[in-house]
Amino acid sequence: MADKRSPARSRILDTATELFNAHGVRGVGVDRIIAESGVAKATLYSHFRSKDDLVIAYLHGADGLWRGALREAATNAGPDPREQMLGLFDALRTATICDGFRGCAFINTASETEPGTAPHATSVEHKQAVRAWLRELTVAAGADDPVLLAQQLSVLIDGVMSAAALEPTPEFTEAARAAARTLISVACPDPALA
Repeated sequence: MADKRSPARSRILDTATELFNAHGVRGVGVDRIIAESGVAKATLYSHFRSKDDLVIAYLHGADGLWRGALREAATNAGPDPREQMLGLFDALRTATICDGFRGCAFINTASETEPGTAPHATSVEHKQAVRAWLRELTVAAGADDPVLLAQQLSVLIDGVMSAAALEPTPEFTEAARAAARTLISVACPDPALA
């Protein structure tokens, strides 16, 4: 395999990312990626052995960006983990009102690939990693059932992404944030009130 830092690899991955985000992983063939990135077929295959390898690289990039955005939004909400759980909805709002937003890259990819394939498994791993991080926040917040609260928050996040793929409006994020606030207040009693 060729150098992961090469300009050609970056150009291929950037082109694939743009096309996959706009048209889905099934809607874009390798020939189109080759044509739009301006590389030879041999160059693409020297960096990515298969389209699945390219899709996985795309998902890894999306994973780093999305989890980074969630963590940054949570951190910006302050030190209280209850507020951090609400703060993560700021990242969701920013992502879902962007021009061209077509939904969650991982849900979209999972829906376009067969269970058991590497791209599908990579999508599942991402969702599990986000839930694990949410579980850390729910534990830190003293949730009565941290696993359940993490699952509930995860479902709200995925629901907003799905709804906003159809209608990119901030109202979905605000509705989910209000639901999250209720769930958090019930599951994580304020220690100052104890």
